[in-house]
Amino acid sequence: MLDQLTWHKEQRLEQAAKALGKHGFSALWVPTKEEARDKVLERVPAGARVGVGGSITIRQLGVLEALEERGNPIVHHWQPGLTREADLAIRREELTAEVFLASSNAVTLTGELVNIDGIGNRTGAQSFGPGRIILVAGINKLARDVTEGIWRIRNVAAPMNARRTGSKTPCAVTGRCSDCDSPDRICRVVTILERQPSRSDITVILVGEELGY
Repeated sequence: MLDQLTWHKEQRLEQAAKALGKHGFSALWVPTKEEARDKVLERVPAGARVGVGGSITIRQLGVLEALEERGNPIVHHWQPGLTREADLAIRREELTAEVFLASSNAVTLTGELVNIDGIGNRTGAQSFGPGRIILVAGINKLARDVTEGIWRIRNVAAPMNARRTGSKTPCAVTGRCSDCDSPDRICRVVTILERQPSRSDITVILVGEELGY
């Protein structure tokens, strides 16, 4: 039984990676988060300044600690005690990093990257800015198509992120999207990368484990 589950999981990862490749992205899949961490480290040049989007997935890899130990400067806004102005300044600095690390809220089996953001720095960085972009996504983020990807983000990822950040949104209470007009709404910017943007360098590393939301 476990052999069949592993086989099916690998088939889905391979399908998504091939579809992303056809759409111009560099894509690969690995079975474990440890292997994903190693693949990220291989792709970050020594000394390169690394921007990090708001991503639990990236932090679950342990890659930031490894990069800091190696001497790579890290730019990230997940720091306690920042003022609003300092937070925004760091988010803008992330956009000009030599390498940007993040996840994708959904990766479709047809080769699209779907993301929903509240401020837009993460979605903006994936579209244009950093010299190299590396996205890591667990198998839980695979979706059949764009429609399923958006549904997944609104009804799975967004409610959990809203609770994590203490946002006062209906989804943080009910666990499902009500397309709210709350001042704390975190679903404000939707991007669908149908192909790798021109002049971009995006690598997508898919992982055969659940990571992030």
